[in-house]
Amino acid sequence: MSARTEEETHVTDAATDAAPIGTASADAAVTTDGSGVRGVQTLSMAKAITAGLRDAMRADDKVLLMGEDIGPLGGVFRVTEGLSAEFGEKRVLDTPLAESAIVGTAIGLAMRGYRPVIEIQFDGFIFPAFDQITTQLSRQTLRHDGSVSMPVVIRVPYGGHIGSIEHHQESPEAYFAHTPGLRVVSPSNPHDAYWMIQEAIRSDDPVLFFEPKSRYWPKGPVDLDHTGLPLHASRIMRPGTDVTVVGHGAMIATLLQAADIAATEGRSLEVVDLRSLSPIDYGPLLDSVHRTGRLVVAQEAYGNVSIGSEIAATVAERAFYALEAPVLRVSGFDTPFPPAALETEFLPSPDRVLEAVDRALAY
Repeated sequence: MSARTEEETHVTDAATDAAPIGTASADAAVTTDGSGVRGVQTLSMAKAITAGLRDAMRADDKVLLMGEDIGPLGGVFRVTEGLSAEFGEKRVLDTPLAESAIVGTAIGLAMRGYRPVIEIQFDGFIFPAFDQITTQLSRQTLRHDGSVSMPVVIRVPYGGHIGSIEHHQESPEAYFAHTPGLRVVSPSNPHDAYWMIQEAIRSDDPVLFFEPKSRYWPKGPVDLDHTGLPLHASRIMRPGTDVTVVGHGAMIATLLQAADIAATEGRSLEVVDLRSLSPIDYGPLLDSVHRTGRLVVAQEAYGNVSIGSEIAATVAERAFYALEAPVLRVSGFDTPFPPAALETEFLPSPDRVLEAVDRALAY
């Protein structure tokens, strides 16, 4: 095991408790226990991603995994657990602690016809690879006039709520959504995680796959036979009539909690899960705003120049006459992510969301 921190070992220990569309047959797909049983299963997000990776690797022998400690250990969060034993070290590669080198190697592999899936161990460790991702990976296809595809997936555990340390609870998704040539997605539940990781792997464009680490362990139903939505489609998670609230990743759980509380007060919130941050599917969101007339955008990331900023501006442009109040934003504060003891003050809570809802309804 590569030496990171003692805390990462604790995170790893906690994680142990926790069929691609149209290409692989039902017989080829297996679940986390290897039973081959399909249908609806109850899985954590971590194990749903494991199952999705396994199915993708069984469907296409050009799919391989790369990352720090992802082999016999199974990764810090145990997402790749068991895959090295099943597919061997030539398809599940433990790499040096060198994120730039990992991405650079993946670019070369993609140019030779492979579909590498990279794991960045923690969100804050992606920045050493920032140059490779934003100035090389994102531009190869355009640079070669479309003759070269870049089917590279970069898995990034991100976000707070795990009581971790600096560089382990970042939300850097806006950096990459800002960059042309990159697709950026983030599932909020195990079902989406299972299907979206496989669709990301089949994409011929590079995909940043942001996995909300605080949602790795809660379990939910996963339909192994029916995906429901394409990779870049947004979804209404809970219908409502008074205010639209929108977010992505772990924030969806917070918004659903806020909607439950609001319901006890006689207020109806419509919860929209973006799922994809680049491109953003605005259709369901704009339809919702036309029904409710009010919008609150929530995210764990900093508020300045963010996904929430882009959504607020776009909705104001495209649904101005439907709005009964300004679009309001709830986000992490514009400071570096604080020590773990202060994370609950930094991260948006149901109460902060509901305060914005109150302001929206006061207009």
